[in-house]
Amino acid sequence: MSKHHLGEFEEIVMLTVAILDGKAYGIAIIDEIENRLKRKVSIGSIQTVLRRLEKKGYLSSAFGESTQERGGKRKRYFKVTNFGIQVLRETKEQRISLWNAVPNISFNN
Repeated sequence: MSKHHLGEFEEIVMLTVAILDGKAYGIAIIDEIENRLKRKVSIGSIQTVLRRLEKKGYLSSAFGESTQERGGKRKRYFKVTNFGIQVLRETKEQRISLWNAVPNISFNN
């Protein structure tokens, strides 16, 4: 078992950052999660989990260029680090292992 633990929402956010592949910033992440999972997400919850994942070393971020449409504000873009990819792979293996351990009869009820 891995010593790294991802909560469900952390895993969703990391996978979404990976899906967006270089275009992952707050609102884009929210839109992607809401469209794919039909799950409402607040900007505050995204900001909190992004900071936490970056602090753990699973994500890194950099500011993009400022734009007039954002009043000169720059977007902070996130990407999954090599360490984060390793943690995602371990998490996937754990989930698959659990699913494979469920007896087929459990799903026949």
